[in-house]
Amino acid sequence: MDTILKSSFELKSVVPWGRTLEEYQTFFQLTEEDLHKNILSIGDGPASFNSEMHQKGNRVLSLDPIYAFSTEQLLDRIQETRTEVMMQVRNNAEKFVWTTIKNPDELERIRLQAMSAFIKDFAAGNAENRYVAHEMPTAIDCPDNSFDLGLSSHFLILYSTLGLDFHIQSITEMLRLCKEVRIFPLLNLNAEKSDVLDEIVEHFSKDYTVEIKEVAYEFQKNGNQLLSIKK
Repeated sequence: MDTILKSSFELKSVVPWGRTLEEYQTFFQLTEEDLHKNILSIGDGPASFNSEMHQKGNRVLSLDPIYAFSTEQLLDRIQETRTEVMMQVRNNAEKFVWTTIKNPDELERIRLQAMSAFIKDFAAGNAENRYVAHEMPTAIDCPDNSFDLGLSSHFLILYSTLGLDFHIQSITEMLRLCKEVRIFPLLNLNAEKSDVLDEIVEHFSKDYTVEIKEVAYEFQKNGNQLLSIKK
């Protein structure tokens, strides 16, 4: 999830943090064929993924509770929190792999560019129902099997403190709608293996094809795996 949520409906508790289409392609192993699929993306926050996909003529439905707020409110919150976020990054630099992204200054530039693209697109995307305010695991107002692919970036599994039931209910709802669900990363916020991962794998392996795959993206140390769950 490209936001940090303490309370889903209080913007003052949200720390926005956005990622790019290029990053989504790498950590979700999205092929050119995948990009043309009907995609549901959960917890996108201020990522530029939807905006960049729209520019390419591809369709993504992004769901996040922060989409209930206005462009101005979201922009204000980004400006309010950027210094805090970068201070945390610099204080915990040893938890990250500085290869593709060379240093904290480059990270800040990439994230701000992604969030700027989102801000520019948000009003139009909201009007076109590409950005929809929604809080998991509440049922999504779409028919079964509406999507080819469901994605969760930096939300499900990462926020293990939300509890196992929350994750199972959320993934179950995604699987009601999607032929395949991909989740990245498989760590928690301390860059350690998520407490809920093994039980999620065990639960869904009973009825679905479940795979953990290594990807060519590693920014959090050891954060180079995704979870794929297929019908």
